[in-house]
Amino acid sequence: METKEKLTLRFTVMVTFTLCISVLAMVTAFMLGLWAKEVDNAEIFKMISPAFSTLIGGMIGFLSGIKLMQNEDTKPKEPK
Repeated sequence: METKEKLTLRFTVMVTFTLCISVLAMVTAFMLGLWAKEVDNAEIFKMISPAFSTLIGGMIGFLSGIKLMQNEDTKPKEPK
């Protein structure tokens, strides 16, 4: 494996791990908000939902961008 491939793999694993931790934290906040009597459930979902969508969309876009760039490097160059 080349250095660039190793770096891409490590970075992808790191981003994926960060995404998993963030999603677990948000789901935990959702669950705690559902059973807390002093918290209005509609307010919890209103606050966390945009952040959840932004985080998921950003990370998935980032990972797909890495994958697209990786495929671009392996394409053979066309002669001019």
